[in-house]
Amino acid sequence: KKPKGDPKTGQEEESHTCCGCRFPLLFALLQLALGISVTVLGFLMAGISSSLLVRDTPYWAGIIVCVVSLVGFVMLCISYQPDEKTCVQFTVKLMYFLLSALGLVACVLAVAFAAHHYLQMTKFTCDTILESCQCKLDTADPLGRTFVYQDAADCGSLTSMLNLYLLLQMVLNLIAALVCLSACFVMWKHRYQVFYVGVRFYPLTATEGQQQKV
Repeated sequence: KKPKGDPKTGQEEESHTCCGCRFPLLFALLQLALGISVTVLGFLMAGISSSLLVRDTPYWAGIIVCVVSLVGFVMLCISYQPDEKTCVQFTVKLMYFLLSALGLVACVLAVAFAAHHYLQMTKFTCDTILESCQCKLDTADPLGRTFVYQDAADCGSLTSMLNLYLLLQMVLNLIAALVCLSACFVMWKHRYQVFYVGVRFYPLTATEGQQQKV
């Protein structure tokens, strides 16, 4: 047995924290903040024009990230059991891992769609016609595709605001994707044993004694 004042014990206890926060709690808080931001921004983009597609207003990615964070909070409320002896604990951890992977994919798709739309808008030539903004990539081509944004009285303000929203969506979704990737990495590499998960009732010294016997 290690003495209570052993510095290694304190180092192991500190390894479970980052700036005073438990790692799963830190991930869940970041995911919740980013998910809400992406969702609100997506609905604001949808209010600019009724012609915007669902892929261009990625509130769906934000909702998925919010659900992931809620599962993370549920995981923290479950009593800690060594070696995942409870079925509920294992199920919640597996759900958190899979949903984090799903959130990662959704955020990457949102970044790709926003980047594609943003690149298109940098090449648009737009005119306001009958309460709508009609944009073309090549005005010299009479058969070129025309992009119509309904409910837009001023093309200049619409394009500038939409460009800003698209840039924000790319940044927020990229950060959210990195957070989800980090959560998956931590849960996979350490197999849920190194980082603290749930309310732990077992003393640290007892856990260390069990590991030494194994």
